[in-house]
Amino acid sequence: METSRVGNVPTAIRAPQPAAGSGNTVTCLIRFALANIRRRPERFVLAVLGIALAIACVTVVRTISASFAATGEESVADVLGSAALWVVPAAGVHYDAQAGALIADGDAPEISIPGGWTATRVLSGLVDIDGEGVSLRGSDEIASGTATVGHALAERLAVVDGGTVTVGGQRLQVSVEAAGQSLTVQTALARSLVGERGWWLVNAPPGGEHRRDLGAAFGAAVGLPFTPDPAVRPDGDGAGLIYDTVGGSGPLTFEQKYSALFSGKVTSSTLGLISTIGLGLGFVIAVSSFLAAVTERRREFGIMSSIGLADEVLYFFLVESAVIFVTAYLVGVTAAGIAVAVVIPGIASVASWLQGAALTAMFLPAMAIVGALVPVHRLLQQRPVSLLGDR
Repeated sequence: METSRVGNVPTAIRAPQPAAGSGNTVTCLIRFALANIRRRPERFVLAVLGIALAIACVTVVRTISASFAATGEESVADVLGSAALWVVPAAGVHYDAQAGALIADGDAPEISIPGGWTATRVLSGLVDIDGEGVSLRGSDEIASGTATVGHALAERLAVVDGGTVTVGGQRLQVSVEAAGQSLTVQTALARSLVGERGWWLVNAPPGGEHRRDLGAAFGAAVGLPFTPDPAVRPDGDGAGLIYDTVGGSGPLTFEQKYSALFSGKVTSSTLGLISTIGLGLGFVIAVSSFLAAVTERRREFGIMSSIGLADEVLYFFLVESAVIFVTAYLVGVTAAGIAVAVVIPGIASVASWLQGAALTAMFLPAMAIVGALVPVHRLLQQRPVSLLGDR
């Protein structure tokens, strides 16, 4: 800093300051990364496509898994309503993909309801309506000549509230209510179509709705085993099984546990194995690409390290890697969303895709650390003079 006089008053003359933001570190790092990408566009494209393919594989499986989890939770909630106990037949129940609902595989257990408890026997089976597999349920609360249909099923059958549908040769007036994929008719009509197949929905005596031992108490009264775990299947040789939907331990509800079963079937299937292999290939592609980039630019890094810019080398490379990973992630999740929407539109939903994309994003930090940080860190452990020499 120099001084001069203006009249008799000394005045300080300061060196000119750089314009605000012109020396911004993040901006410089990004500009440097983009410049390197422009110098080697083919390497950037290949690295992005390879990593994006792995990300797409994982996202597709995670999206399908999230969709199945939502389907499982919705289907069991549609069955249970407000019931505390679900008594299923010895043959169990299964989820029918065409009908989009849970279907009983056997006759409802023959039980005597203890005093104070309330129970409803629900007939359940699969029928064909205009070429569509439909979940049919029977209820004593449905008037003769009428049927209630869930919104999702009404859309699939192209029927509206007040319209008609033909079931078992009878023309029924339709009432569209709530959600779900089931059609509920009078018990007598349901029995003529599906026989005695079904289950019981049981509610506790007044004042005992929140007891944690409802399954044990009801099971002891009717002589059936009970469990709060939906993963437990009924003994095919027994009389049935009681699912306690309010008992058990842990923070998850019965519906959430049931949805986890649906999700687990996807992640443990061949699709899950393919996604795991794809993720491994993504790691290999990332490491190979960045190792090649580091090797190619070792002299450049050696010059920067020799003038005291070793840390900047690490930052430059990490920002460039981040650009590649973010681009690959966006390409991968977009491709996965398009693939699921085109191939399995009945399962795909925006919510499940977003959930799958969020779960896939959890792998990015590990891929970045292994693929980018490790190669350049190993490079910087060498002396600058060795980097400047010919290999």
